[in-house]
Amino acid sequence: MAADEGAEETTVSDSGMTTIPADIRERLDIGPGDKLRWNVDADGEIAVEIVHQREGVFDDFEPVDAGETNAVEAETGFGSE
Repeated sequence: MAADEGAEETTVSDSGMTTIPADIRERLDIGPGDKLRWNVDADGEIAVEIVHQREGVFDDFEPVDAGETNAVEAETGFGSE
């Protein structure tokens, strides 16, 4: 892809913050809790790597009823270490 093909611009605030455009966030599946790793080469070119670190990753799972359990009985059944 050419450098300006599909390019988007954002503005850096006084505190150094900027917003990732929504279509880029959606296309790259960037969400709350994800981190961005910034790398700058000797020529001043910036590369950004997405580090997916979402909190609450199990929020999408449905709970499963395991019934009543007794840890003492379970240990007796399997032995102790």
